Amino acid sequence: MFKRRRTDDRDRAGVTPELADVYIGLRRQILELQSADAGIVPAEAAGSVWGAMMETAYPNGVATLVCLADGTTSLYTSTGGGMIGAGGHPSVVAANHAFREAISSHVGQLAPEPVADLPRPGNVILRALTHDGHLAATALEDDLGYGRHPLSPVFHAAHEVITELRQIGENSAGG
Repeated sequence: MFKRRRTDDRDRAGVTPELADVYIGLRRQILELQSADAGIVPAEAAGSVWGAMMETAYPNGVATLVCLADGTTSLYTSTGGGMIGAGGHPSVVAANHAFREAISSHVGQLAPEPVADLPRPGNVILRALTHDGHLAATALEDDLGYGRHPLSPVFHAAHEVITELRQIGENSAGG
C-alpha cells in the first residue's frame, strides 16, 4: 500500500528495491536540505561537515542513518519503519557528534557526489553533508565492519549511533 517502484533508485545490478513513500520523502528531504534551512551555520558545524549519513543495503531494503549538527538523529528504513527525533537523548547526542567528527576527519577519502544513488545489497554508502556540497564513498559492509577499509572508523561510529537508538527503543518498550 505504501510501496512503489522507482526506476531512478535502481541499483547498478538493475534491481529496484520496493521503497515506501515515507522513506522516499524523508530521504529526499535530507538530501535536498541546505544547512541554512536547518538553522546550521558553518561556525556550528565540525569543519565543513554539518551532517553525516550512512546508508546500508540489505537484500530486502535499505537502512538510512542521518545525523545533523543541530542534533537531528534519525534512522529509517526503505520499508517505512524507523526512529525520528531521537536527538534529545544525551547518549544519542554524543554518538551523533562522534559520527560527524569521524566523517569530518576522513572527509579527504570521500568524493563529490552528483547523484545520491542507493547502495547495492552488501554495500554501504557513507555521506558527508558539507557547506560546499555532498561527498560520499561506497564500500563493502564486511570490509568496513572488519576494519579492512580506511573508512572503518566512520562505519563503527555510525553503528554506535544505531546502538544508542536501539537502547532508547528497548527502554521505551520496556518502560
